[in-house]
Amino acid sequence: MRTLAASSLWIMAPREDNPVRILVVDEHPIFRDGLLRLLQREERLRIVGETGDAAEVATLVRDLGPDVLLLGFCSTRRSPVQTLQEIAALGTSVRTILLTGSIDDTPEIASAVQLGAVGVISKESTTDVLLKSIDSVMEGHCWVGDSRVADVGASLRKLNLARRRTKAFGLTRRELDIVRAVVNGCTNRQIARTFAISESTVKRHITHIFDKLGASNRIELALFAAHHQLLTGSWVHAS
Repeated sequence: MRTLAASSLWIMAPREDNPVRILVVDEHPIFRDGLLRLLQREERLRIVGETGDAAEVATLVRDLGPDVLLLGFCSTRRSPVQTLQEIAALGTSVRTILLTGSIDDTPEIASAVQLGAVGVISKESTTDVLLKSIDSVMEGHCWVGDSRVADVGASLRKLNLARRRTKAFGLTRRELDIVRAVVNGCTNRQIARTFAISESTVKRHITHIFDKLGASNRIELALFAAHHQLLTGSWVHAS
């Protein structure tokens, strides 16, 4: 392993197998270090470089030839869009996954998608979601949030619309998931089993949902959801 102190970059020695080559970029050292430690546990992945300086990313992509670029999307020094413009100009096949504080259809993220980003996940995502996103983009798919999608831009727009709807009615994501289950005819026991929670917790969620939406039973809840298109495009799932 070779260390380049000036650029905050280190490179692992080549291996005989063919793991997925990863370049990690984030300006926060603690987050970056934790991410590196997490990824190093996976034998099928190989960290080829890491940096906290967005200005050197395009050069590293050109020189190291990573398969996947994990790009922290919270830079206060340099717009990630500028970084992606420089990468796009290289004409490489690197697959970029944005690591964001919040998954929203903002102009900057939309621009990043137009410049070729094929994944957007929250920095609060689980390890399993991160690994699945890497596998998915390597297979030629796109990824948003916690699911594989057909189109990143369209999925972000649907997600943003759903968030505006749920915010208007004060529903949390878990409450919305339970509304979907109720509309699909699931019992409290089935809902509890699906989300690995107790039936009493399900009952509390449903009581809160009834209070927020003004419904008094499941039929009224289903009618409300249908009338307000509450579940239309609410959360993106793989087809």
